[in-house]
Amino acid sequence: MKKIIPFFFAVMLLGAASYAQTFQIGVKAGANISNFSGSATAADVKENSLVGFHAGALLSLRFGSFFSLQPELLVSTQGTRLEQAGSKENFKATYATLPVMAKLNFGAVYIEGGPQFGLKVSDKVSGVNTDVKNLDVGLAAGLGFRTRSGFGLGARYIAGLSKVGDIDFGGTINPDYKNSVIQVSAFYTLFNNNR
Repeated sequence: MKKIIPFFFAVMLLGAASYAQTFQIGVKAGANISNFSGSATAADVKENSLVGFHAGALLSLRFGSFFSLQPELLVSTQGTRLEQAGSKENFKATYATLPVMAKLNFGAVYIEGGPQFGLKVSDKVSGVNTDVKNLDVGLAAGLGFRTRSGFGLGARYIAGLSKVGDIDFGGTINPDYKNSVIQVSAFYTLFNNNR
């Protein structure tokens, strides 16, 4: 089932591309500010924000003047910094993510929203026994602007829907943590004469 979902979306995107009036391809990169959301842990465990990065490619399929569909393929590092009894440990996972954003364009400004699927590439956790899950699913929303030359800036919030993994605090606590990520990006697109 986990492999069927990304395949299904890939087929949908190919079908949508055949109906698109114009398209742009591009690259993007930026910073992640991530943390965990979800059920509370013990009172002596705190989660602090962790700074990471994202980078990759995008394809923007335009349908008329106002609507576009933008799938992206990004490498993204996210997680949190756990603090317990004065000890701080980084919980960081790297994902290959596939956000599929529906965008409403108002001149140079846009708003966007859609699902994001992430496949774990690696994880690096010190001092905590974990089982980071291979699939991460979330919902994303954001806004930004793009110039006629193709350069743009955007900000996006991604709310995780699936549990990050099993985190064992001495066998007594296994919280229902989910990823929570703020992304700030710069991007550049080609074929902008058909914006």
